[in-house]
Amino acid sequence: MRFADIGQQLRAYRLESGLRAEEIAARLGVSRAALYRYEKGEVIKLDTIRRLAELLKISPLSLLGIGVDYFTRPAAFQERLRQIEEAADQILILGGALVYQVSTDAFDGALAEAMAEAADMLGGAERAAARAAADQAMGQLASRKRLHQQRRPTIIGILAEGALRRMLAEGIAPGLAVSDRTRQRCRDAARSEAMAIAELMETVPIGVQLGLFPGPDPVGGFQVLRGRERAHVVGNPFAPDASPTAAIGVAMVTSAEEAVSVHQRVAENAWREALKGAAAAERVRALLRETAAA
Repeated sequence: MRFADIGQQLRAYRLESGLRAEEIAARLGVSRAALYRYEKGEVIKLDTIRRLAELLKISPLSLLGIGVDYFTRPAAFQERLRQIEEAADQILILGGALVYQVSTDAFDGALAEAMAEAADMLGGAERAAARAAADQAMGQLASRKRLHQQRRPTIIGILAEGALRRMLAEGIAPGLAVSDRTRQRCRDAARSEAMAIAELMETVPIGVQLGLFPGPDPVGGFQVLRGRERAHVVGNPFAPDASPTAAIGVAMVTSAEEAVSVHQRVAENAWREALKGAAAAERVRALLRETAAA
């Protein structure tokens, strides 16, 4: 058994469960420190794996990294995605309006402001919980971006024209209730992001290739992440700017060879149909002109 992998799975599923570490440790009959050691890769008995799986309401195979993992909480999914990215040398992304790892500071700044304001509009305990969730979400995103800057895996992103058009029309974080002033800042940040995307398409920096899939959005965006020892497919309904508390969806992660092969083939076909280079950049700039006139 790969105990480091089991520990990573355990941390992600702990976040997914919504239980605090001390609650799980108490029910398991161990100290919180022991639980954290399991998450860091300490040897763990099969019986303990079974009992943890019962507490977390998952299959023991999920903790062992066999089969399919499902996540309904954005925080849990972001943690699992960060873990996979930590070992990935190649990342293939189909769908969405941007590739977060190469997004701009303007995106992060507008998203942080929108999340903070949306939380502050709530009252009492809800406000505190929403602020904590927003801080956690921004911290996870920052960790993923730092990881990319350190490791520089190869990225191929096939963006969806429809998703990009919606981002330009609605701005970043469209699902958050914010003031008109903040919504305008989110739209301005979206335009800055689109301009940066066009430049990346045109210049094609080392290790980053972005294309634009024309027409309707691909049905069910996904990622294929390949490392030296394993490849994963990630089905991701949670955009980076989704609400950390109100987003509804189920994310899926699997390393099954058949799943990787099928998704790889679909992505390769989409890449062949996508606009690239100067043609893609010009189409993005055309979308910018269209939405500015709207």
